[in-house]
Amino acid sequence: MASFPPRVNEKEIVRSRTIGELLAPAAPFDKKCGRENWTVAFAPDGSYFAWSQGHRTVKLVPWSQCLKNFLLHGTKNITNTSGLRLSRQNSDGGQKNKPREHIIDCGDIVWSLAFGSSVPEKQSRCVNIEWHRFRFGQDQLLLATGLNNGRIKIWDVYTGKLLLNLVDHTEVVRDLTFAPDGSLILVSASRDKTLRVWDLKDDGNMMKVLRGHQNWVYSCAFSPDSSMLCSVGASKAVFLWNMDKYTMIRKLEGHHHDVVACDFSPDGALLATASYDTRVYIWDPHTGHIVMEFGHLFPPPTPIFAGGANDRWVRSVSFSHDGLHVASLADDKMVRFWRIDEDYPVQVAPLSNGLCCAFSTDGSVLAAGTHDGSVYFWATPRQVPSLQHLCRMSIRRVMPTQEVQELPIPSKVLEFLSYRL
Repeated sequence: MASFPPRVNEKEIVRSRTIGELLAPAAPFDKKCGRENWTVAFAPDGSYFAWSQGHRTVKLVPWSQCLKNFLLHGTKNITNTSGLRLSRQNSDGGQKNKPREHIIDCGDIVWSLAFGSSVPEKQSRCVNIEWHRFRFGQDQLLLATGLNNGRIKIWDVYTGKLLLNLVDHTEVVRDLTFAPDGSLILVSASRDKTLRVWDLKDDGNMMKVLRGHQNWVYSCAFSPDSSMLCSVGASKAVFLWNMDKYTMIRKLEGHHHDVVACDFSPDGALLATASYDTRVYIWDPHTGHIVMEFGHLFPPPTPIFAGGANDRWVRSVSFSHDGLHVASLADDKMVRFWRIDEDYPVQVAPLSNGLCCAFSTDGSVLAAGTHDGSVYFWATPRQVPSLQHLCRMSIRRVMPTQEVQELPIPSKVLEFLSYRL
């Protein structure tokens, strides 16, 4: 049973409604290392869901069809069923590609996944391009897979074909993130202590190596406007990078143990980080201040013991697309949904051996992957946002904290528009 603050009646905590589950097929080597589902991902347009089934396999399924299967056949779904298969229409006929299920053998254990979509008007950052092997059209959708051997493989989602093989990392590629602006700029985080920036419109040219981490890098995330990158790893610091100049902006200090996951809010005003110190912090990345703390152990451990409660290590964190909710996944067999203005969960769900989580594109579903290669899905809290939250989201999409604070408006209005404790 999870621990909650004494002032909260546990009967008031709402259980999240189960939507469905995708179970990895059984195999003779299930007990061996490599079965883990380290990563789950939704396509930016909501067309596909992907996860690492373990043993070097990635499964791609049409998300809308997956939801229909849950409704028709109940919550369980064995992933080698043919019921999800859809025919892909011939693109020569001028019709848009229909989603189709694919099983991809990546050749090694898969640690990270990321979808990337192309905007043709968004030019490559390389200025000396004379030719390309690949043309990225309006309907281009790519899947990047980070592997145990340090390689990154880029796949065409519609066909399941391999497009690029990126080979510069020397250790596990632990996380991947695409710039949200459609430029097909990809950033990879690795156990070789580096982040690498790739331009897939330039045939996967590696543009930059970001150095600063002294240990493994676990996770990275772009801000919604693609101008900032957050990276975290086997240290207590949170790193922020300027992605126009490829320079470090600042380090955020406050965690007491390794920081393992990070995610920006949809307006770019907030940053969520999860740590083995049993906490999730919500930061203002523009000022470096902690806006909110979500604790998974009560009373919270003192700094000297912050790494000792490994049955409460937080493994993953994800910001909902409404900007109001954050999901966290911890080793105490619980998934928690938090509001950014409340210090206790508004919904919980049981989950054993969870490793990763991500919200669907519309924010209505949370997917979580586990040690046995399976995925579980829950309906997320549907709460009406306040007028204050809607106003903050609107202005923060176009203005960072500093510009908001400099607006010539009454102090009460300024306070109304600010994220504060």
